[in-house]
Amino acid sequence: MSPSHTPRTHDADACPAVREVLNRVGDKWSVLVVGLLGNGPKRFSELRRTIEGISQRMLTLTLRGLERDGLVTRTVEPTIPPKVEYELTKLGRTLLVPVHALEQWAVENRTSIHDAQRKYDAEQTHKDAAA
Repeated sequence: MSPSHTPRTHDADACPAVREVLNRVGDKWSVLVVGLLGNGPKRFSELRRTIEGISQRMLTLTLRGLERDGLVTRTVEPTIPPKVEYELTKLGRTLLVPVHALEQWAVENRTSIHDAQRKYDAEQTHKDAAA
C-alpha cells in the first residue's frame, strides 16, 4: 500500500469529537468561507457576493459558528454604517492546507465525478425501465 492509503486505527472515544469538529468545518459553506478568508479579511457583503447560492441567513449562521469555534474573528469599526470584517484566527489558518487540498481535489476530479454520475443515472434509468 502507498503511504497515502495506509489503514488508520480509529479510537472509538475520539469519534464523537471528530464528528463534532467535522460538522462545523466540513460543511460546504464553512469550507468556502475559510477558503475565501484565507486571502485576507473580508466584509460580509463581499463574502455574500462571492459565495454563489448562500443566503444572508446561512452566511450569518456560518460566520457565527466559525467565530464561536475560534476559527474566525469579527471586527466592527464604529463608522456609520458600521464596517464589519471577518478574518481567520491563527487556529482558522491551520485549516487552509486541508481546505486548499480539498478544493484542488474537487477541481482535478470534477469531470470524473460528473462522468460517474451520468453513467450511474443512465444505469438507474435503464433498470427502472426494465422493472
